[in-house]
Amino acid sequence: MNLKHVVGELRASWAFIERNFNLSKRYWKWEVVFFVYTVANSVTMGFIGKGVEAFSGVTLDTNYLILYMLLGSILWGYLSILFEIVAETVAWERWEETIEYTFMAPIRRANHLLSVCAYAIIYGIIRSGLILFTVAVFFDLSLSSANLASAAAILSVASFSFVGLGIMAAVLPLVSPEKGVQVVHIFQALLLMFSGVYYEIDVLPQWMQMVARFSPATYALQGMRAAILEGASFTSLWNEVWPLMLLGAALLPMGIVTFGKMEVWAKTKGVLKRSG
Repeated sequence: MNLKHVVGELRASWAFIERNFNLSKRYWKWEVVFFVYTVANSVTMGFIGKGVEAFSGVTLDTNYLILYMLLGSILWGYLSILFEIVAETVAWERWEETIEYTFMAPIRRANHLLSVCAYAIIYGIIRSGLILFTVAVFFDLSLSSANLASAAAILSVASFSFVGLGIMAAVLPLVSPEKGVQVVHIFQALLLMFSGVYYEIDVLPQWMQMVARFSPATYALQGMRAAILEGASFTSLWNEVWPLMLLGAALLPMGIVTFGKMEVWAKTKGVLKRSG
């Protein structure tokens, strides 16, 4: 691959990232709606943590409980938006009526998908930061013992796994224009249930705990909570890091290969542009 070709691929990558930000600006009212919904959900989770002491009648560390619930809600918001943006790539192309042009463009499909992923990560980080800042207005939280560098490192490693899952989920709208997006949301709900977003996975039945071990969100949540609530260093979180690295190394290339194969199938069957 010569320098000219590399420069061309990089310019194409930036074009996809810029296009997605332009789409966000175009539909900014929807962005506001979903932002308010996520903030309301996060604040609700925080108040649930605050109310546990009153419900139980036992003196508890309410700051810990509030942070526990908030971290689950905000982190899940980041991971889910990352998953959704990547998974709904095909649905957005159909909505904008650009799917034929995009899939005929002289760019590697892996570059196209990874560019969408890069946008999702940047957007997700900005959005999660704004949510955290907004939610902080409602609660007097102490982060004095938090290891923010360790938390950021865990989040970075976890992103690769969710990008891979998102690319694989993007296959569903590709092969089923009618119901693919709905199935993506079902898959997302199952991840939420199995991954211990608002509870420890130890409370789940044994068979669900076994399934949870294959979810990157499980390790991301455990690592983030240990870093924020207990100030754990990145090196001490190896039990969470190595599964995330292994899942990321497996899911990302698997997602790209799977999408490529199903793209060929969709073009052969003539369902690429069909909207229902």
